[in-house]
Amino acid sequence: METDVTRKYSPAALAFYGDAVFERLVRRRLTEEANRPAGELHRRAVALVCAPAQAKGAARLLPLLSEEEAAVYRRGRNAKIGHTPKGATDAEYHAATGLEALFGWLDLTGQAARAEALFAALDYAVLDAAADRILAELKL
Repeated sequence: METDVTRKYSPAALAFYGDAVFERLVRRRLTEEANRPAGELHRRAVALVCAPAQAKGAARLLPLLSEEEAAVYRRGRNAKIGHTPKGATDAEYHAATGLEALFGWLDLTGQAARAEALFAALDYAVLDAAADRILAELKL
């Protein structure tokens, strides 16, 4: 079932908005878990919102999605993207775009609690390991 939001916004627009929703959740989690220097919080946030880490998160969440949520994710994942950022494969970037589109759609449809529940279901050990790997590669 398509909602007005699904028809009104392109997958790229949902992903644009969803990027901010996801990053806010990451920043809140990092702030709540430890009182770290701002620079360290920023580096960890950047590592957790990058495409490879988001792709791992998307794989973890896919089995938990409703049919409608999965359709929004697929719509975002399948969107035509003009470029892939350095440090991410095409598949990772598309999966990350799908995840961002899903989080944007959830927020825009008034389902912030569901977005928070899905975010809470992420395997933080996997994401933290991905963040640690990325930070090591960047020597940050």
